Amino acid sequence: MMHSRFYQIRLVLEEYSPSGKWQSWIFEFLLFGFKQAWACLFGGLLLGLILLTYFLYPENIPIARYDFLVVMAVAIQISLILFRLETIAEARIILIFHIVGTVMEIFKTAHGSWVYPENGYLKIMNVPLFSGFMYAAVGSYIARIWRIFNMRFSHYPSMAITYIIAMLIYINFFTHHYFYDVRYFLFAVIIFIYLKCFVYFKVLREYRKMPLLLGLLLVALFIWFAENIATFAGAWAYPNQTKIWQMVSIDKLGAWFLLMYISFILVSIIQKPSPPQIYAE
Repeated sequence: MMHSRFYQIRLVLEEYSPSGKWQSWIFEFLLFGFKQAWACLFGGLLLGLILLTYFLYPENIPIARYDFLVVMAVAIQISLILFRLETIAEARIILIFHIVGTVMEIFKTAHGSWVYPENGYLKIMNVPLFSGFMYAAVGSYIARIWRIFNMRFSHYPSMAITYIIAMLIYINFFTHHYFYDVRYFLFAVIIFIYLKCFVYFKVLREYRKMPLLLGLLLVALFIWFAENIATFAGAWAYPNQTKIWQMVSIDKLGAWFLLMYISFILVSIIQKPSPPQIYAE
């Protein structure tokens, strides 16, 4: 199995034994942050690029900013693979998310859910190709964090049920424009199914645990923060942001939670949820 360069660094850090309880706690906290940052590598680079080009991109050059973002997103992806900062398996996951996200983008922009205000040639209909990489960044994060933290799950529901729920969520993203929006029903189903489910993750040597629902909600919250940065930087705009930027409605947090669920289930097809081997009681 091919590992990324980070794998060897992670093994060295995990072998380190701090002296003292407080030193151990601080080191584990810092290692947790380091692992999270590594899992966010693709998304962090893309978001940083969006923000940087918003402030510094030259006005009078032949290539549009959106097209430049597409080229750079592809370059980042290729570089991560060539320098073994990302595995081929992770790249495949990114491709799946790119396709799933782009299809939804085409539909949503056609129905006025949001717009891409800048010009460019590298588009499908009104959707710049870099938008698919933003969805891919979410998939990349989940795939990485699952592996890096050696995640395990207790009271995990039937895989068939999780696939059905994810499919219903994805369908509802489209059908709610024509029929009744059943997202609140889907929220209730997810809470009922996953209420007892805990995710176990290993930062250093011991497994820690937290409710899986809380974990998904926290990630959705950070995506909402990133979305505010991206819309401020003109990556896209909601109808209430076309004239002057304002914060994205907190209501979008629910949509991001549902998208996080779909992303999680897509990754679970490859990673296969396993029961905990060590319980962190």
